[in-house]
Amino acid sequence: MGQVENKVALVTGGASGVGREVVLLLLREGARVIISDVNEAAGQALAAECGDNAAFVRHDVTQEADWQAAIAAAQQRFGGLDILVNNAGILIPGNVETATLAQFQQLMQVNASSVFLGCQQAVAAMKERGGSIVNMASVSSWLPVENYLAYSASKAAVGAITRATALYCRANGLAIRANSVHPDGIYTPMMQASAPGVPAKYLLFDPKANPKGRATMPDKIAQVMVFLASDASSAINGAEIRADSAILGMGL
Repeated sequence: MGQVENKVALVTGGASGVGREVVLLLLREGARVIISDVNEAAGQALAAECGDNAAFVRHDVTQEADWQAAIAAAQQRFGGLDILVNNAGILIPGNVETATLAQFQQLMQVNASSVFLGCQQAVAAMKERGGSIVNMASVSSWLPVENYLAYSASKAAVGAITRATALYCRANGLAIRANSVHPDGIYTPMMQASAPGVPAKYLLFDPKANPKGRATMPDKIAQVMVFLASDASSAINGAEIRADSAILGMGL
């Protein structure tokens, strides 16, 4: 029996990167999955590859109506919702001098407002049956990254939304957990676009400041997220899970 046997999951940004790996692992572990993405071609191709236990829905995570439609798709196609993985996000560089207000607002909308909407809609959908919400954050939510100011702010907001959601559910007797995952760097299309042609083993490596640094492969983070989605992690709620190779202790 799989980790998430007979559960129904919605994965945002599910057509590529970590989202794709989460979709594939959830399916291998027995779940039925709604793949949510704005990339229709990639999402439909993945759903076709996955078979009857997966379905694709085009989903702009910044739009409340799209959230309602995505969760309705899970309920209509598979009978409910047990797991939400808030994975969709964007990355735009910029420091306190170079970042624009428009960039800051865009990052907050896509990376943070989407998590608020997802948590709000998922809590409503899971009230009677319980469930698990897993939100993608970053070590930049607490680790200063001067050239990604707005991205860092958006991921700090993800952590705050997660903790507040978890506390609300506990205080109101709801069997819904919420946790966030904080990687130090994942070798996804988003990271590759920011460093074209650079192999993963070199991206975060610095022999003095960050020896043994490396970009993590998406499937490794997917394993963490699926564990948090499963009942095996029932003792974990409101936690920031740092998948960061002990970077905190290095004082970086």
